[in-house]
Amino acid sequence: MKSLLKPAVLAVSLAIAFPAVAANTLKGFAVLPANTFAEGPTSGQFATGANGNPLPLIDKQPVQGFSGVLNGPVAGTFRVMQDNGFGAKTNSADTILRMFALQPDFKTATGGTGTVTPVHFTTGAALPSFSSNSFIQLRDPDGKLGFPIVASMTNYPNGAGTTPVDPAISAGRLLTGSDFDLESVQQDRNGNLWFGEEFGPFLIKTDATGKVLRKEIALPLPSQVGGVPVNLGTNPIVQSPQNPLPQGSNNLPQSGGFEGMAINASGTKLYPLLERPVTTDPNQSRLIVSEFDLATESYTGATFGYRLDPQGTNIGDMVAIDDSRFLVIERDGRQGDPTIPAFTNPAQFKKIFMVDMSVLDAEGFAKKTEVVDLMNIADPLDLNGDGKTTFNFPFVTIEDVLIVDANTLLVMNDNNYPGSAGRAFGVSDNNEFILISLSQPVPEPETWALMFAGLGIVGASTLRRKAAR
Repeated sequence: MKSLLKPAVLAVSLAIAFPAVAANTLKGFAVLPANTFAEGPTSGQFATGANGNPLPLIDKQPVQGFSGVLNGPVAGTFRVMQDNGFGAKTNSADTILRMFALQPDFKTATGGTGTVTPVHFTTGAALPSFSSNSFIQLRDPDGKLGFPIVASMTNYPNGAGTTPVDPAISAGRLLTGSDFDLESVQQDRNGNLWFGEEFGPFLIKTDATGKVLRKEIALPLPSQVGGVPVNLGTNPIVQSPQNPLPQGSNNLPQSGGFEGMAINASGTKLYPLLERPVTTDPNQSRLIVSEFDLATESYTGATFGYRLDPQGTNIGDMVAIDDSRFLVIERDGRQGDPTIPAFTNPAQFKKIFMVDMSVLDAEGFAKKTEVVDLMNIADPLDLNGDGKTTFNFPFVTIEDVLIVDANTLLVMNDNNYPGSAGRAFGVSDNNEFILISLSQPVPEPETWALMFAGLGIVGASTLRRKAAR
């Protein structure tokens, strides 16, 4: 069995123990309004308005649906990635795949406005609006991708197919929400961006400006999970019904592809995590995490299993603590604040877990420990102004987590503009940015990377599997 665990710093190799999560506290709160837009061609022509917000958006693009977050160009800024647009391959062909740079002014115990403003994507300088300087656009000018993209078509592939593709999309060979459903992003040591998406599912490599550098990469169907043999069928790849290059039978449900993807602290491996179980898997509580080597740009064959909680239906995001431990958002498929009677089937289960792939059980599942209950966060200062001292995050899709420092997590929602309404009944959700102060700290990824590079104090470790037979 291949070892997944890379060398670890011996002085900090003890397992983290998290006590009751109720002690986690809301440290900062900021909001980007749902109706926030950026320059660009008309979008939403094939989608339906909701919650009082009509579509299409004439000569503009939405700034919403954040499904990935990275640190920004300067301290206090972030780069956020949109998903495919309006929620489906069929209604998002006029939505351009973008990453934005922005800066929250968190409302905290010491002040702050609670607003979020655009900044220059490369310098971090403040901007008055979400202009072209605030974002990059994914594009394929060199025709690297292995299938026809919307930009190569005369008309959008929606409905009757009679609406001409916008000239800006065609001329720039810009990628749209009909080409890919982006759900995760990481940046490698060379500055290149790697995106995990759901339609394939595929990995997509671009340079720092969003230019595609190579053909999309499919996920080979594993023959083992965590070293345990498993028969998942004969298709050579994991394949969604929306895959543009199908091979054999589909073995993944729609919207089941790469939802989270971490890069290890050493910067050598990616770990994309499927959102849903493979349909051919006899264990439908198992989500597969596969190891991808950035040096060879190929999957290593090493895997491990993430076990869904009985209340969990999906994962939302994944970030590395070090070379073997990760934080994962897990959630149910419901939305709505349970304290508001109008929500008759409100959110119940939204949590962040730590998983440790150096400790696998007899079925190949990684050890899993609860870190944060997102439906039960202390808010003694009422930072979000709802008159309560307990804060919840009741959104159907919570898809962003970032380790700000050892004591603080940044968490954000994907607001599915304009359809989701989890904070207030019948009102499109805003993009909320929250800082959570942890009751127990986690190691900072940057700290681990510096220790590996600067101190060279490492110990050899091998993958361990508990004998739980």
